[in-house]
Amino acid sequence: MHFLIRISGKLLHLKKKSIGLIILAFIILSASTAFLLEPDTFHSWFNAFYWVMTTMATVGYGDYFATTVTGKVFTIFLYIFGIGLLSLVIGKIIDAMGEMQRRRGAGTLSFHGHNHVVLINWNRKTQAAVDEILCYDGSCKIVIIDENGRHPLEQLEQVHFINGDASSDDILLKANIGSARAAIVFGDTRIDEASLSDGKTLLIASSIERIAPQVHTTVEIMQEKNIQNFKHVQVNEFVLSHDAISRLAVRSALQEGNSEVITQLLSRQHGDDIYEIPRSRAWNTYGDAFQDLLRQGATLLSDRGDLGINRKLEQPIPGDARLYIVADEVTYRRIKTG
Repeated sequence: MHFLIRISGKLLHLKKKSIGLIILAFIILSASTAFLLEPDTFHSWFNAFYWVMTTMATVGYGDYFATTVTGKVFTIFLYIFGIGLLSLVIGKIIDAMGEMQRRRGAGTLSFHGHNHVVLINWNRKTQAAVDEILCYDGSCKIVIIDENGRHPLEQLEQVHFINGDASSDDILLKANIGSARAAIVFGDTRIDEASLSDGKTLLIASSIERIAPQVHTTVEIMQEKNIQNFKHVQVNEFVLSHDAISRLAVRSALQEGNSEVITQLLSRQHGDDIYEIPRSRAWNTYGDAFQDLLRQGATLLSDRGDLGINRKLEQPIPGDARLYIVADEVTYRRIKTG
């Protein structure tokens, strides 16, 4: 018994690869031994291999069994050592799965996917962003980077968590930032001073632009005076944290129902949405596009940020135009594929 305990202890400390090779060698040797001991019982080496596997797995179909004393002694040996080795492998697999889950929760696992969205700094806005992304595309992979030390959405398989400082190159590389679809940096709500929060956001944005300049980066800015600094690091888009809320509140107070329209446009969970559509060859002017889209159930809204194209219906559509419409998803997909 002491010998078995010592052997088990040594096996437990072996690497997974070593244990796998030992198990494979044990199975091959056992199948060869069984066939040599009772060739008339198994008829082929493969049948002996099959018998060893079913015996070690404690299935025991009974279609093959040892008939000689030597074969039965070997069967007892296989029961003692074979089943023990298989149990060891199963235990290692369970431990590895548990360790992977613990590391996933602690945010120490690197992300190896592509075309994902990276969200930096966890707060209520980040939670809303996750909900909105999954509403837009339920299969989209999301990577959250934060320093809170625990996965905030562990129940969602498509959400990966990286624990650490997002301004660090190592952390951004762990999130596979170079293959990301987009990155959104939210202000750190744990920092009370707005200028310090913007400073941290600027540092993160600078790191992203240096490592992965091709990734579309959006940042939340606390103070309007810092916008020029973010333009300097070539951030693609920025959102003033309190400005949008203040303007929406004023519009709601002075123009009843205004906020409801804006809320619908902001979220795919409510009503119609804004979509970018490809330009049709049949459209020469904005008026052509406007009338054609209207017949299909959509409203032409803008060319890039120009919301005044309804006053330019006679003007030709430039070659670099980016047209946006307001429509429901069914209409959008019909127009896009048509």
